[in-house]
Amino acid sequence: MERQRSFSFKPTRLLVFSFTIFSSILFLSTFAIWLTNSTPSIHQQTHLKFNTSSSVGDSFRVALPPLAVQSLTSFTKNFTVGGVKIPTLIDNRLARTQNSLSGSKSEPVRHHGGASNVNFTAMQEHGTSPERGPSSERKKIVAGGLVGKTQVPILKRIEQKRVKGCDLTQGYWVFDESYPLYSKDSCPFIDEGFDCEGNGRLDRNYSKWRWQPKGCDLPRFNATKMLELIRGKRLVFVGDSINRNQWESMLCMLVGAIKDPKRVYETHGRKITKEKGNYSFRFLDYQCTVEYYVSHYLVHESKARIGQKRRPTLRIDAIDHGTSSWRGADILVFNTAHWWSHYKTKAGIYYYQEGSLVHPQLNVSTAFRKALKTWASWVDKRIDRRKTRTRVFFRSSAPSHFRGGDWNSGGHCTEATLPLKETLSTTYPEKNIIVEEIIKQMKTPVTLLNITSLSEYRIDGHPSIYGRKTRSSRVQDCSHWCLPGVPDTWNELLYFHLQSR
Repeated sequence: MERQRSFSFKPTRLLVFSFTIFSSILFLSTFAIWLTNSTPSIHQQTHLKFNTSSSVGDSFRVALPPLAVQSLTSFTKNFTVGGVKIPTLIDNRLARTQNSLSGSKSEPVRHHGGASNVNFTAMQEHGTSPERGPSSERKKIVAGGLVGKTQVPILKRIEQKRVKGCDLTQGYWVFDESYPLYSKDSCPFIDEGFDCEGNGRLDRNYSKWRWQPKGCDLPRFNATKMLELIRGKRLVFVGDSINRNQWESMLCMLVGAIKDPKRVYETHGRKITKEKGNYSFRFLDYQCTVEYYVSHYLVHESKARIGQKRRPTLRIDAIDHGTSSWRGADILVFNTAHWWSHYKTKAGIYYYQEGSLVHPQLNVSTAFRKALKTWASWVDKRIDRRKTRTRVFFRSSAPSHFRGGDWNSGGHCTEATLPLKETLSTTYPEKNIIVEEIIKQMKTPVTLLNITSLSEYRIDGHPSIYGRKTRSSRVQDCSHWCLPGVPDTWNELLYFHLQSR
C-alpha cells in the first residue's frame, strides 16, 4: 500500500519566508516615499479668495466664491509669489469676474513683482488728469495678506480710501459723464452772469470734470444728506461776488432733493440779480435757510473828507456794518480777495483808514492783513463756541485767467474749452498765506476751504463772452464761473468737512 504524503512547513522555512515578505514590503514603501518627495508635482491647485464690490446707493457688496487657479509646471509666463507659481491664467479669470460685475470690458491685470506681496490691478479708466483725454473709471483689486507657509496672496475688496489725512488740494481733474450734479433747467436760481448755457455757450464739457485728490476719494455730494446736516439751521455765505457764485451753486445742488420747488423761496420775495446783495432762501421741508450777504472786504466801506472832497475809504479797523445779519448763523462761509486787486486797493493812496487817520499811502498786503485781523477779532468776540455750535469756514482766493490784459483792458479766455495741463501760477498767493497766518492766531476754530490750486487748472470754467445775453468779445469775464461748474466742487469740499465733524 502506497504511503500518503503530507504538505507542511518546517519552522526554519517559515521564518525565512516571513522575513522575505516583510523586507519586500518595507523596500517598496521606502521607495514609494522617496519617489513622491523627489518628483516635482505635476499639478497644484491654489485657492485665491477675493471680494469685489459694486456700489448701488451708499454700499452694496458682492462676495465671490473661492477661485481655483491651476499652476501647471509647463505653463509659460508664470511668476512666483512666496515660492508658489501663479500663472497669467489669473489675469483672464479676474478680468472675466470684473466684467461680470461691471458689465464692461477691462484691461488685463498687471503684475507687480515681489516675494511677499503682489498687486493685481484691473483698470477701466473713467477719467484722467488734464494731460490725457477722457476715459473710463478706474477699478482696482489689490492683493495683500498671506496665508500659511506658502504665502499665497488673498485678494481683498478695496474700501474707499478715507479723506482723513489726505491733502485735498493735490490731485487732478477727471472727466466724468455722471456730472454735472444738476442742470440749468433743474435750477431756477442761476443769474444771468453765471448762466453760460443760457447765454449761448454750446459746449458742455466744462461741467463734466470732477476733482480727484491724489491718494483718496472725495465723497460725491448728496443733497438729501446735506439738507439733513443743515436741518433747522442757517447756512450763511458772506463775501464778494465769487462767494455769491458759490452760494448760487449750493442752492442749485440742494433744490434737486426737493420734490416741490414751491417749498423753496426767498424770504423777502427777491429775485437774484447783481444789483441786490442780500438773500435768504428757506427750505420749508427742512426748516433751514441758505443765505448770502455781500461784503467785498469784510470790513467797512466808508467815506472821509480828504482836502475839499469826501472820498471813498476802507475802514480796515472796523468790521462791515452788515454783521447783524451774520450773527446767529450755524455755518458761516467767508471770503475776500477779488476786490483787493482793483486799482484803488492796490495803489492804496488816501484809501485805507484807521480811526480818523487816512493813510496817504499803505501797502495793499499790509492793509489786507489789518483787515483780516479786524475780521478775526469780530469772530473771536461774537462767536462763542461754548454756547453755540457755529462752524466757521474761510474760502481761499479763486484764480482769474485773463490773457492779453486785465478785466478792464481787453483780457480774454474765449478759446479755452479744456482744463490747463499745468497751472499758470508757480507761487502760492500772498493773500492765502496771510489768511492762514491769521487763522492760526485765532481762538475760534476756522476751517480753510483751500480751492485755489484745484481751480487754477480750470481756465475753461469761466463765462468769458457768455456772461451776458448780449455777447461782446471786448468784455469778457475770466474771474467768475459758469454754473453748473467749478464752484460745485468747492461745495463738495464744504460738504465733506461738515460730514467729518
